Amino acid sequence: MSHQKSGRTFQRDQAQYQGKNAVVLGVSVDSANSHKQFCAREGLNFKLLADTDYKVTTEYGSLTNMGAAKFAARHTFIINPDGKIVKAYEDVNPNKHSEEVLSALTDLQK
Repeated sequence: MSHQKSGRTFQRDQAQYQGKNAVVLGVSVDSANSHKQFCAREGLNFKLLADTDYKVTTEYGSLTNMGAAKFAARHTFIINPDGKIVKAYEDVNPNKHSEEVLSALTDLQK
């Protein structure tokens, strides 16, 4: 599953995010217990929020319906310290997305 691959690349680059004073935060409509199991299985230690009532994913335009199933689309948002979205990604290649976000952070912090 590509969500797993994307999560692993963000995990791999955690020290670089910390060096840029940035926090990686994932959001999914799955339960908190499901997230705990997923993070343990994948070796992820960044925060993954459970949006089981679909509020966050709806606000960010990331809630996707596939038949009766609802899930969070793989979107990335860079949010500045003032809470403003300064960059949004809606078409993500999980193999190189972390590098793309780190590059954008470097540009934004100049």
